[in-house]
Amino acid sequence: MDAIEIVTVPSTADPLARIYELLGLGGPAIAAIALLSVVALALILWKTWRLAVLGAWNGGPCFRRAVTLWAEGHQDDALELLKGRCTIRARLARAAMLARCDPSLDDSSAQAETGRVAQSLLMQARSGLRPLELIATIAPLLGLLGTVLGMIAAFQALQEAGSRADPAALAGGIWEALLTTAAGMAVAIPASVALTWFDSVVDRLRHDMEDAATRIFLRPLSTKAGTKVLAAE
Repeated sequence: MDAIEIVTVPSTADPLARIYELLGLGGPAIAAIALLSVVALALILWKTWRLAVLGAWNGGPCFRRAVTLWAEGHQDDALELLKGRCTIRARLARAAMLARCDPSLDDSSAQAETGRVAQSLLMQARSGLRPLELIATIAPLLGLLGTVLGMIAAFQALQEAGSRADPAALAGGIWEALLTTAAGMAVAIPASVALTWFDSVVDRLRHDMEDAATRIFLRPLSTKAGTKVLAAE
């Protein structure tokens, strides 16, 4: 008779039960770290979407084409190309072009207005980075705090047990305490990686905006440049 192979299907409740067990072992520290992990994930997803809306990874060709048109003396065409664009590069380039074309502003005033717009746009690009930086900083500290408190509790139990102390129980208390440090690092590492990535994206945006503003203000302005666009607005 052929042997019958019995396949055990893992219960779907086991992972959840294990998570609840770990939360209970870690105490308040690991509960706070778990909350931070949810907030960090939400911030990373939101920041990725926000940078995509601001055109961090697209909109570059149109922006560069407009700046090239401006540098070649086609001011009106460059302004029309950027009209209605909502990417951060395009908004800065258009603001710089309009400030340059405004007859009521001299070069220094136009540059000051362009700098003001650039700072406002970069603040939008950097929004949400401070909370993520805070999570990357305090998550391992919370883990360390939970470990220290757990070690204190373990050695207090060892002292109270006296000569009847069980080394296995002490080892169990220690690994339970170290669990919070591991959890804190597990949250802090992805948060730090995401923060570094977002910083590099914003730095690239800032560089592109500075380069475009410099090219726009270095190009001599043609007579009556931008008058059609300014009149339309």
